[in-house]
Amino acid sequence: MFTKMKNIDSAFRYVRGFTMMVIVGCISICCYTVYKSFKTVGQMQDKVYILANGKALEAFASERKDNIPVEARDHVKTFHMNFFTLDPDDKVIKTNITKALYLADDSAKRIYDDLKENNFYSGIISGNISQTIQIDSVSIDTKEYPFRFKCYARQNIVRTTSVLKRSLITEGTLRNVSRSDNNPHGFLIERFYTLENKDLAVENRKQR
Repeated sequence: MFTKMKNIDSAFRYVRGFTMMVIVGCISICCYTVYKSFKTVGQMQDKVYILANGKALEAFASERKDNIPVEARDHVKTFHMNFFTLDPDDKVIKTNITKALYLADDSAKRIYDDLKENNFYSGIISGNISQTIQIDSVSIDTKEYPFRFKCYARQNIVRTTSVLKRSLITEGTLRNVSRSDNNPHGFLIERFYTLENKDLAVENRKQR
């Protein structure tokens, strides 16, 4: 009788232990499956497919910190291209300046106001002058925040009879702001200042 009870008790403990192992195993498998599923979904969300010439090309998303130098340089270049590219057309000037001022604070706005007060833009229009800019390089210091930048560029000022070439060196800082259609990089230029803007050469234009 006692032997039979002992065998039943041993069998019960064996079944209970086996059942617990099965339950733990099932829970482990479920947790691993859920983990892998979330990881796979995350990896898929980092992939972007771009359709080009009828072919699907795969691109990969990356964290903002990985792209800060690239985005910061492009932000500075975009600001300078809009702020310093001028044509003898009031609408073109306003459009470019408006785009530029979305990317900078009042330090750039004050420069614009001073130039406007001194009839700089009126002189561009009345003199049929075009101004273009070529960015040579942009250095970004990301070791400290806000990030400091320095931009090296050249200007071509095209008049009716001549082309004036000028060097342009500017500096400022960049702070993070929300991205928007008007500011896709999510930076704002602060303490914008012109370090150098001097004449390099004057070329006479051929007259017909």
